[in-house]
Amino acid sequence: MPELPEVETVRRGLSHLVRGYRIDNVKELHPRVRKSSSLMPLASLNGARILDIARRGKFLWFILDRPEVLVAHLGMSGQFLIGSRDRPAPRHVRAEFKLSRGLRRRSLVFNDQRTFGWLSMEQTSEGIPTSAQHIARDPFDPSIDIAGLIQKFKRRKIKIKSALLNQEIMSGVGNIYADEALWRARVHPESLASALSPKKIESVIECAIEVMSEAIEQGGTSFDDMYVHVDGESGSFDQSLSAYGQTNEPCPRCGTPIKRIVVGQRSSHFCPRCQRVSATSLRL
Repeated sequence: MPELPEVETVRRGLSHLVRGYRIDNVKELHPRVRKSSSLMPLASLNGARILDIARRGKFLWFILDRPEVLVAHLGMSGQFLIGSRDRPAPRHVRAEFKLSRGLRRRSLVFNDQRTFGWLSMEQTSEGIPTSAQHIARDPFDPSIDIAGLIQKFKRRKIKIKSALLNQEIMSGVGNIYADEALWRARVHPESLASALSPKKIESVIECAIEVMSEAIEQGGTSFDDMYVHVDGESGSFDQSLSAYGQTNEPCPRCGTPIKRIVVGQRSSHFCPRCQRVSATSLRL
């Protein structure tokens, strides 16, 4: 599933390519593309102008010249793609948008092979759409309270890997960047969040910000064509991964083979030498 760096890359691409364009026509091409709770059909967007593209965690939305916003969640394989004659037409188009800006014309499609992604027309409260109200701020939010966030982690008697994946504590971090952040912070994924010192939790947060910032600069992580940029290009951060997906590969720090375990039904990759943990920190 695309995580914060991938969604942010998509947001930047959309902002660059469609901001200021008017939506002339929208077609819903799959019965599940529109979320059931959507206030209205996507065709209600006809005539709206795109003012900007916003994001919180893994949610993004189109800010329009009207009260409602168009919210998107990419799910496992959702993609926004700008039409181009230089590459094959996408094969799993679920919605199509015809755009114009003066004499310029553009086609934008929502492509989704696995159909877990969705679009929705929603109202906002304090600038956040209904679907994203339940999730916490992400670590790139300028209004995030780091001291308060550290205390949220400290109060959770759950494994730190599970805490990082909990979008109601801090949004945007998924399996890839949780493993990478914990590797950088030298924290075992099974350590209890409540057993970590505030300084160590702060280090985990800082490492999450650091690794996701680097991933954004490289366009995110693409293992296959499930995630691509708006222009169809792939991200390259998969070449910089130190822990995630590196089972039995040597740790870049110490050379010990990376180990894979399951934490909260999710694969977790770590270095058994660099990310040691005391018995008390593992006790539930």
